[in-house]
Amino acid sequence: MRIAVVFKDRCQPKRCNLECIAFCPPQRTGTEVIWIDPETTKAAISEETCIACGICVKKCPFDAIRIIGLPEELKEDLVHQYGKNAFRLFRLPVPKKGEVIGLLGPNGIGKTTAISLLSGELPPNLGHYRRKKAYWDDVLEYFAGTELHDYLEKIAGKELKTAIKPQYVDKLNKVYSGRVRDLLTRIDERGRLDELTSSLSLESFLDRDIAQLSGGELQRVAVAATMLKDVDIYFFDEPSSYLDIYQRLQVAKVIQSLSKDKYVVVVEHDLAVLDFLADHVFLMYGEEGAYGIIAQPRAVRTAITLPGSSRVSVAALRPTCMTSTSGGGMAPGPGPAEPLLSFGLQAASRDRNKNRARRFMACPFREQRRAGSNPPPAPFSRA
Repeated sequence: MRIAVVFKDRCQPKRCNLECIAFCPPQRTGTEVIWIDPETTKAAISEETCIACGICVKKCPFDAIRIIGLPEELKEDLVHQYGKNAFRLFRLPVPKKGEVIGLLGPNGIGKTTAISLLSGELPPNLGHYRRKKAYWDDVLEYFAGTELHDYLEKIAGKELKTAIKPQYVDKLNKVYSGRVRDLLTRIDERGRLDELTSSLSLESFLDRDIAQLSGGELQRVAVAATMLKDVDIYFFDEPSSYLDIYQRLQVAKVIQSLSKDKYVVVVEHDLAVLDFLADHVFLMYGEEGAYGIIAQPRAVRTAITLPGSSRVSVAALRPTCMTSTSGGGMAPGPGPAEPLLSFGLQAASRDRNKNRARRFMACPFREQRRAGSNPPPAPFSRA
């Protein structure tokens, strides 16, 4: 399976010589592979006729193209695609009542997209990106016989109410204005404002204007506002950013208390918080802005102690696939199975080599070593 991705924000056909078209081998023989889409005025690539030579990737002056080879089996797991040559997500996590489900992965590989799909804000299109409305019958038929079917059936029928704590809390003061107390009182559907004020230490800024709050204070207000809503499933997108370690544990305890009778899904980068908070973790891997794949769930201790999990690298997690080489061709990827995390060892080896190079450059006798001579002996003195 081959996917071609064009980053629309980088592609600028009016400022280049269309090198991607001019140097494409099949294009030069008369086969249409790359063209300028009249609707978007950006480059478009046919994944069916592309031969994955990698020349367009290297010739593009704006680094706007990616050609990626993936296992053919993943074609059946495509859940959502934003458009032609755009980001696509494979598989979905499974929320479970009574458990905190964690999503762990690098930026730009679909964690927020997964939350949007699970909350019903963005209906899965199963790769049919030209559809303008939700086709829930097709989605439910696709997930028939899986754990997700019953959950998505309730989402499609609007039987479950959801609340999402957004990722970018620094934009809250552009959406809301006024005192923090007034905002939280207005949305308090569960009568827990006093309890959360104490649990999240909101007393010191409860009567201040929301425009005057710091990042950490905005984060705690956003968590409190989400938890005050009376819904069935709660999504928390990076709830520990801007917080110190004590505040992170405060937030983790409060979120954990929700999972007794609710669905709770948390996107997090802090492994210590995730270890304390989550019951199961779905590791995510892929390439930023190109694709994301959700691996099978793991117990939290197993997931965060895998070698290299702190980096959550593409090479560490993905199954055998084809990747671009420096010569412009395609070569097999790093390994066969998801548990094999080789990236951590490779990174450690690179860091070790860098440290050796630094020590050599700091050596006062490196010029003599380079010339092949021995350094002068240290002066000898008698006590």
